[in-house]
Amino acid sequence: MNEKSWMPPFYFKWLVVIAVVLHFLLPLGRLIPFPFSLIGFIFMGMAVYVVVAADRAFTAANTTIKPYETPTALLIEGVYRWTRNPMYLAMVLFLAGLAILLGTFSPFLSAAAMFLLLDRKFIPHEERILSKEFGDQFLAYKKRVRRWI
Repeated sequence: MNEKSWMPPFYFKWLVVIAVVLHFLLPLGRLIPFPFSLIGFIFMGMAVYVVVAADRAFTAANTTIKPYETPTALLIEGVYRWTRNPMYLAMVLFLAGLAILLGTFSPFLSAAAMFLLLDRKFIPHEERILSKEFGDQFLAYKKRVRRWI
């Protein structure tokens, strides 16, 4: 497997599996009882909405979605008015929603791991590229819009 395969969706898929496995093998106590755990579906639904909206923005701008490629447009409209990283936010929201749905503590570890991985590994790399490509335009956007929410 090459380095380009080890992108955020790869980690996201595995962390979904890990969250479910942890829930059944090492639940570490119930935090959210049924039916309150069904609130997790709201988070998961919001995640799907955000990722679809962000994907449409990439398609409309005809720019790359891949973190290791150079973008041709700086996205600042739509969901990008509220977060600089809507797809990453969606991944964390989905994992948090899954953890809420499952209701035990251990699946929240997957959501935390995804957040840290994205925040420490992928976002700084992408922000360096955006700063290099879009200069002051990106810096102004960065001052207006938070990294997460």
